[in-house]
Amino acid sequence: MFRSCLMLAFLLAACARGDSPQAPVSQCAHQRFENAGFIVCSPPAGATLKLFAADRKQSPRRRFKDLGLGDSAVAFAMNAGMFGLDGRPIGLAIVDRKPVHAINLRDGGGNFHLKPNGVFMVRQDGRAQIVESSRFRTSSDIILATQSGPMLILGGQIHPKFDADGESHNMRNAVGIDPRGKPLFVITEDPVSLGKMARFFRDQLHVRDALYFDGSVSSLWDPANGRMDDFTDLGPIIVALR
Repeated sequence: MFRSCLMLAFLLAACARGDSPQAPVSQCAHQRFENAGFIVCSPPAGATLKLFAADRKQSPRRRFKDLGLGDSAVAFAMNAGMFGLDGRPIGLAIVDRKPVHAINLRDGGGNFHLKPNGVFMVRQDGRAQIVESSRFRTSSDIILATQSGPMLILGGQIHPKFDADGESHNMRNAVGIDPRGKPLFVITEDPVSLGKMARFFRDQLHVRDALYFDGSVSSLWDPANGRMDDFTDLGPIIVALR
């Protein structure tokens, strides 16, 4: 009996010292800007960014649950670029150094073709960059890349075709590079205009380059907070792996 009590006391003390496994901490934080809510997700130290995008011979994985990843492996995930009805990217996509779709410089309608559009990419040394699509140059050290549009911020300037707060308000998501060179992935909590989202990146996050990902399909997987959006099919998906 004495030995059992001693063991119980030891276990209680261990829990008090914090020896029990710690719950994962979310890498996504809520912010407010101009009366709208935004969620900003930042990859933790040591994280690896991975892009999921299907080529013509692959079956697209259209939902977060289809990626085959467990909650413990994922810091967060978001949809990451424009796509066609079949779920495949319509612009540049590079997955694990392999080209999946070529750069798309054509003119057309819709947000993707609201030029300048751009490319988000990660190089072998871990540097994340956003470049205007016409300035993209292929390189063997690019691990992943996804093309989308329009650019929200380019060289510290808001896209010239944006109204301050246009009539089109939607749920949206995008990526920007902060002053330290770290990528910040943002999804809105309220419908906003492209102009307001651009100002959020410029005035609150102080980024010089930001790229729009998408609107009505914008989705987030934040395992630490128990969130996995599953209301629509997606195209390219980017995951921050712990």
